[in-house]
Amino acid sequence: MDGLRKTLLLREVIRQDAMGTPCDPVTRVAALAIVRNPLAGQVAADLTPLFALGGALGETLAAEAVEALGAPAVSYGKAALVGVAGDMEHGGAMVHPRLGAPMRRAVGGGDAVIPSNVKIGTLGASIDVPLGHKDDPWSFDHFDTLTVSVPDGPRPDEIVMVMAYATAGRPNPRCPQGG
Repeated sequence: MDGLRKTLLLREVIRQDAMGTPCDPVTRVAALAIVRNPLAGQVAADLTPLFALGGALGETLAAEAVEALGAPAVSYGKAALVGVAGDMEHGGAMVHPRLGAPMRRAVGGGDAVIPSNVKIGTLGASIDVPLGHKDDPWSFDHFDTLTVSVPDGPRPDEIVMVMAYATAGRPNPRCPQGG
């Protein structure tokens, strides 16, 4: 794929919550792609090249991420970290128009909107990938965040795109449903 510098696959298994209370294991996986931003340094009206790039990366990485879970995906989320020569809209163009379809295909559906986040960052910056239940947008137990970073990215003319999946919601959730 033109402009793809590297990919990463991160997998974590949580066995205790932050207070040390044991929980049913929660596996979270993030697939990351670091790509050259073809629109870096431009205020481009036509973001089509980034739409296509996001969709192509989704086709390549979503199934790999879901397979790495080792169990059915219940939650998902996506994010883009744009290098400082880019614009937030460049990240939005990567994660919104075409990335959702391959992410949903990888989990066999998904009725809920895929939570997302985009920001500008420097080398090693972190991004919080919001997670939500793939079918129930009101499942408070599944509102979660996976924080990721790449030590050597994004370079000023790059974008780090992230797709994340989880086998469950937060460890030991205790917030009541309602509003």
